[in-house]
Amino acid sequence: MAAALTDRGIPLSTLCTNYLDTNSTSHRGPFSAIAELIDNAYDPDVNAKQIWIDKTQIKDMECLTFMDNGNGLSSDMMHMMLSFGYSDKKAVNGKHPIGMYGNGFKSGSMRLGQDAIVLSKSKNDLCVGMLSQTYLKKIGAKQITVPIISIKKPEAKHFSVMEEHLASLRDILDHSPFNTEEELLTELRAIESSCSSTGTRIIIWNLRRTTAGNMEFDFNTDRYDIRIPSDVLKSTTEPNQRPGRQDYSVPESEYSLRAYCSVLYMKPRMQINIRGQKVRTQLISKSLAHIAREMYKPFFVKQKIPITFGYNTKSKEHYGLMMYHKNRLIKAYDRVGCQLNASNKQGIGVIGVIECNFLEPTHNKQDFDNTDKYRNTIRNVATKLEEYCKEIRFKRKNSNRSNNVPIEEEEKRPDQNWAQCDKCQQWRRMPDGINNDKLPEEWFCYMNPDPQFRRCETMEEPEDSDSEQPTNPKTYKIQEKEEKKKQEEMKEFKKFQEEKRQRELLLKAESLRRLKEEREWRKMSFYDILKLSFDHDNKTSTPNTPQTPGKGASASGVSTSSSQPVITAVFSLLTPSRRKRLQPTTPQNEAKRQKLDGLKRKLVTDMSPSSSTTPPTPVPYKDLNIDDNLLEGSSTPAPTEPTLHPVGVRTESDPKVPVYGMAFSHAALEARSTGNYAMEEMRDKCTQMQGPRVKDEEEMNSSTAANDGAKVMEEGMISIIQAQEEQDQLMELLQSVSNERDSFKEKVKELHKQLELEKQCADCQTAREKAEKLSREKEALLETHSRHNQEHAKHFEDLTCRLERSSNEVKQLEEEKATISAECEKNKSSLTELKNKMADLLNCTK
Repeated sequence: MAAALTDRGIPLSTLCTNYLDTNSTSHRGPFSAIAELIDNAYDPDVNAKQIWIDKTQIKDMECLTFMDNGNGLSSDMMHMMLSFGYSDKKAVNGKHPIGMYGNGFKSGSMRLGQDAIVLSKSKNDLCVGMLSQTYLKKIGAKQITVPIISIKKPEAKHFSVMEEHLASLRDILDHSPFNTEEELLTELRAIESSCSSTGTRIIIWNLRRTTAGNMEFDFNTDRYDIRIPSDVLKSTTEPNQRPGRQDYSVPESEYSLRAYCSVLYMKPRMQINIRGQKVRTQLISKSLAHIAREMYKPFFVKQKIPITFGYNTKSKEHYGLMMYHKNRLIKAYDRVGCQLNASNKQGIGVIGVIECNFLEPTHNKQDFDNTDKYRNTIRNVATKLEEYCKEIRFKRKNSNRSNNVPIEEEEKRPDQNWAQCDKCQQWRRMPDGINNDKLPEEWFCYMNPDPQFRRCETMEEPEDSDSEQPTNPKTYKIQEKEEKKKQEEMKEFKKFQEEKRQRELLLKAESLRRLKEEREWRKMSFYDILKLSFDHDNKTSTPNTPQTPGKGASASGVSTSSSQPVITAVFSLLTPSRRKRLQPTTPQNEAKRQKLDGLKRKLVTDMSPSSSTTPPTPVPYKDLNIDDNLLEGSSTPAPTEPTLHPVGVRTESDPKVPVYGMAFSHAALEARSTGNYAMEEMRDKCTQMQGPRVKDEEEMNSSTAANDGAKVMEEGMISIIQAQEEQDQLMELLQSVSNERDSFKEKVKELHKQLELEKQCADCQTAREKAEKLSREKEALLETHSRHNQEHAKHFEDLTCRLERSSNEVKQLEEEKATISAECEKNKSSLTELKNKMADLLNCTK
């Protein structure tokens, strides 16, 4: 094929005839193709008020007809409509055109059938155009050709055309269902039956059939509807339009053209008639129950986008997002967010309505381009849908706690009822209680119960003039925050209780442990303790060999010599009644004891050897049973049972080497001067109390041991007295710290009281500010009132002055009237005299 050239010799791109069929495959379903033809009549350049869709039979051929009462088409506009990619539509009076690609009629008509003829009547022209795949095949065309004729001066059976259109006329008559000029004129005159002098009529024949040879449409099930059979619906529905759920119910708008056209426009402005019966269109955003509005503000637009949520009042199984673009439905019942969860009932029956003029629809107007803008929109709408469902459930739970029926299951009615006038196509809001289903088939403004909107000339009532809130308040979030706060407070309280219980258990365990140790020490005899000490030193010490911790060394890690026996424990033989009262051990005073001097720390640490023969754990110095009378030198009665409290003391020869000694009663102090005799007497007394003597008693009664014991005892007592003084000082310091703590507690209480007073003062301040604000408003009102009174007084004074001036003028006029009356009387008298004189003269003359 030789390429067509321009004047400059550059080849032109051409359209193959097969492109008509290829282009039509953009519509998977026939309803989207029909919507393209309805959009052409709805756009502002045509601005049709009504459109009729019907099925007819012409010369044994099933045909679909589309006729509107719009402005019609000129021959140039007809040529652009039958060409590809031409679209110069503009917005008129705020009404934006839906078509934008210049491809809707070609793709839509060729999706419905193989051939289409367009007849249009405008104010100044009658024209006919044909787009036919059958015609192109019969003539063997290599490129798409569209015969177009412009008719001049139509007569009863004939019409005339310009000479350049004669070939197009012959092709139209030869390859269309209308083989004579009279038949064409009959179809053109059918446009006038629409009660309009202008309009367009489209006839499509050779309708598409399935692979089995059946019609793609069902015209028999409902005589006032055009339906899609179930087998065709399964093959034509896009896979992404239907969720993979077993309980999914196909919306009626997918297989019924009447139901599809009822929601085709977000706010319908054109009446659609299918097979002789009007489609009852609806304001989808106003036909829902429990309506709430949300606002969505994308970062790429200046104004907020309203989103309307509500429950479907017709069927709870049909729900999802209704997405519109320039008032035209793009996606219907698209489930998002929580509606996609099969196990969750949240969102069932909820319909969302949004107009997405900021998104770009696909070329078939059945979806949006999958861009970041679109994904962000779906994500935000899903979030707001979940918030709406939670808020509705929360309100229902608080308003009627006795109602156990889920909100998804209860019967619902629309919050508002709106009706459209068949004359002016304006929407009027019906009063509450009126059922739209019971309105007459044809409804006009003069039938409106509201007298304010009974005339078509009256402007349409704004949709949001009612008292509904502009946005959906999130009261459930306040409740959730309060519950979360309560849970956190309960969690903290439980944690505090658990910590308190653990502290109490630790204190009890510590007291039990000390009680157990004390009982164990009480069970041990004097000689058992001495034997334990000597055995411990003999096992853990070697001559001139330092010991390391862990192998018989003392707790402080310092070695001792085995050449000389060393007293390793000191105890008091006081009776239990003469002991000093023990201070209860608590974590607080235990922590304070750690601050005592090195002697007390040694008393605790030096009594914890690491060998296998471990003596009982010592108690702190504060718990030692040292009698005050013993320190003062007074006598003490013999104890009935010795109480053992080991302490650590130092020798004069090596102050760094700790030794173990025993704290005795008054008998131990006398051992310093009496030597062996004192040791013998003390041993006899201990033997009488404790029972039989041990084998090592003779070795311990040697004079050397007694002298060394006396020296050690003297030094130990000196150290004990010094430690007692330090303890008294620390007790005084502890008492001062305790007093200071109590004073701090009192200060804290005072601060709490002051804080409460400040809070009350703040509340008082707030109340005072409110009172001042009210007083200022009152003063402003009084000032305004006084100003009005002054104005009224001035006005009254002006009226009074005017009245006085008027009364003065009346008086002057009355005086002038009296003067004029007197002058008139004078004139009358003078006139009478003159008449008399004249009469006398006449008489004299006669």
